[in-house]
Amino acid sequence: MLANIKKITSFTAHTTAEGQRLSYTCSEIDESGNIVVNNDRISCIVLDNDVIGYIEKINEFLSNRENKTS
Repeated sequence: MLANIKKITSFTAHTTAEGQRLSYTCSEIDESGNIVVNNDRISCIVLDNDVIGYIEKINEFLSNRENKTS
């Protein structure tokens, strides 16, 4: 029997009073391809400095992209 697979379906990063927060949704799929959990919403505070750097890099990329298209 295979373990169910969890797939991230969306995520967002934002700054809160507690720090950088990642909010995301995921679905869980069983070995037959059936969705057993759909759109489960989860949040966490990011404590890993490398991950915070990745979030900053994505924000920089998106800001630069928008400034080029304005």
